[in-house]
This record gives sequence, C-alpha cells and structure tokens, in this order.
Amino acid sequence: MNIGQTAKASGISAKMIRYYESVGLITPADRSGAGYRIYSARDVQVLNFIRRSRDLGFKVEDIRDLLQLWRDRSRKSASVKKMVLGHIRTLEQKVVELQEMLDTLRTLADSCSGDQTPACPIIDTLEAGVSTAGNGPEEIPQGQARHRKGREFREGRSGV
Repeated sequence: MNIGQTAKASGISAKMIRYYESVGLITPADRSGAGYRIYSARDVQVLNFIRRSRDLGFKVEDIRDLLQLWRDRSRKSASVKKMVLGHIRTLEQKVVELQEMLDTLRTLADSCSGDQTPACPIIDTLEAGVSTAGNGPEEIPQGQARHRKGREFREGRSGV
C-alpha cells in the first residue's frame, strides 16, 4: 500500500504517519523503485494500535512503551495495568483542572453584564493576570470574580 492507502486504512493522516516514522514510533517504510513509501498490512495494524492509543490520550512516549509491551509476548499484564492506571490518574487530574477552568469561566461570564458598554470584568480580570493555576488569592478589581486554584470567590457589586 502507498501512504495514501495506508492513511485511509488506519485513519491516520499521511503527515502523521511520516511524523511517527521520523520519531521512531514506526519502522521506516520500505520504498518502491520510484522512492514511494510502501506499507504492509502489519504496518496498518501498528498504526491502528497507535491511533487507538492516541484516542485514549496516551502521549507518544507512552505509546512507544505500549508498543514495546504489545510486541513482547512474555510481558506481564501487571506492567500494562500499572501504566494504564498511571494514565488514568493523569486524566483524572486533567478532568479536575478542566472543571476548575469551566467554573472560573462561568463565574467570569456571570460577572459581565454583556451589554453595549465597554466595561468588561472578564477583560479586566484577564488583564489583572488572574490564573487558574494560581497558588493563592489574587487581587482583582472590585466587582469581579476571584479565583484560587479553581475555587470561585465572588465579591463586590457584580451581583454574582
């Protein structure tokens, strides 16, 4: 198969296939006499494994380890499970962080009147440098949302 056919069969773009080859995630493809990449059914299997791993949020480094475990028929399933449990913890933390961002954005949106005036507590808060990753309460002009590590604090005249 050429790279276009392989991309279609695996659901991975030709650009990403070339990238995975360049970082050593897949072995370099054989080449035709004209220099075109040629892929086998086995290459498509590997690419499908990579795509499914990426769909589950694994990073390239982790996929490299998963591929090694997949190829090692004497592997211990405990090794695979340990890796997946670590990934689950990472994803759970990301879920918490995303929820904190949503909460902060909702609070900011609630604090803005959304009318025709230029006054905007959202812009003012962003200008003040408030971050969802802050370690402590930060000073924000009165009437705007305050945020401390994802927990909302409300104050002032915004009525929020």
